[in-house]
Parts: sequence; structure tokens; C-alpha cells
Amino acid sequence: MSTYARIKQPVTTRQAAERYGLSVNRSGMARCPFHDDHHPSMKVDDRFYCFGCGTSGDVIDFTARLFGLSPYAAAQKLETDFGIGAGPEPLPFPNHAEPTRDRERLCICVLREYLRHLRIWQLRYRPEKPGDPIHPRFAEAMKTLPTVNHLLDCLLGNDLLLAEKTAEMLCEEEYTRRLSEYLGTLSEKERECA
Repeated sequence: MSTYARIKQPVTTRQAAERYGLSVNRSGMARCPFHDDHHPSMKVDDRFYCFGCGTSGDVIDFTARLFGLSPYAAAQKLETDFGIGAGPEPLPFPNHAEPTRDRERLCICVLREYLRHLRIWQLRYRPEKPGDPIHPRFAEAMKTLPTVNHLLDCLLGNDLLLAEKTAEMLCEEEYTRRLSEYLGTLSEKERECA
């Protein structure tokens, strides 16, 4: 059995998408991470297909595109992240997530939503010319983007212990809860535009 077949057999694209922080609804739809998606337009099951941008593929294609990896590196990442052994029997994906993974997933979802807002604010509120006043949203984006990117790198990287400790730190400091509440206070118009 090839490496790719060994990876694709026990792991669906939906399982990988959820593990890497995408929120998939009951009908298998999620916001596409490959374009600026305002409403769920990606169908995620054994394979994925985005009705918005047309990207499609299997679990390896999804992981490769999400992390900017080659197909081989994506297969290795999936093998590591899902504990798929090199023996004849791949380890099955657990039916329920461990509490640690739930906490990591929550942190990833909240940070990704905040990152999306920050990128939009960075573009929308940037000064048009030198000397223009700095909008508070632009200042927040410029100040916070590196930190949020670093935290996401820690949560989504290959080091599972680092991901666990990062999520633990964010939850202990109640950073995720406060950030979620902050995102909830944004005006309806601002959320629609984002």
C-alpha cells in the first residue's frame, strides 16, 4: 500500500479540516480557507470542493494547500498528526476529540476569526497618504498581527506539545474567552463587511 493510500484510508478531509481548526457544520459545509469566504461555500467530506473558488481534492491536497506544503510533506504531516503507523494496520481516527484537542481547536477558531478581521482592518483603514490620521483599527492590526500569526503557528505546527502548551496558556490567561467576547461586540455591519 502506498504512503498516500495509507494516509487517505483512515483520515477524511473533514477530519483533517476540523483538526486544523475549520468549523464544519452538520451538512458538511465550511468557510473556505483558500479565499476570502464570508459564508460556508466549501463542501468537506471524504474530499473537498469549494463552490466559491473551485478548489478541490483529497485530504492530502487539502493539507498541502492549507499549510503550503508539497503533497509528500502534507502526507507526512497527516501521518504525524493522526498517529498513522507504518505497519499494515493504520490507527483509526478517534471518534471523539480529547479535551486538549478541543481546547486547541477552540483557540485556533477564535484566532483565525480575529486574524481575518485584522487583515481586513489593515487594508480598509490604512492611511491613504503620509500625514493622514491613524485609525485605531489599523493600529490594532499592525500591532497585533505578528502575535496572532505566531500563536497560530504554535497551534498548527508539527510540535503537538507546543500546541498543547500554547492552548493551555491561552485558556489559563482567558485570552481566548476575552477575544471571543471582543469579536462578539463588533457591530453587525463590521462583521458583515469582514
